[in-house]
Amino acid sequence: MNGQPCIRGMRLTVRRVLLALATYPDRAEFFREYPDLEEEDLKQALAFSAANLDDQVSVIDVA
Repeated sequence: MNGQPCIRGMRLTVRRVLLALATYPDRAEFFREYPDLEEEDLKQALAFSAANLDDQVSVIDVA
């Protein structure tokens, strides 16, 4: 998968899972589309993404 993080060794990337999760507002429909995934997989994907976001605050002096 070109070095991209995957879900539990599946050929399913974290990115694809998050994009799909954003597309399906109903979790039941999401799990019908991805029956091999579990709720814990979603929690892990979200936690991984949050941990890898850069949330630094830059202060810019405009004086």
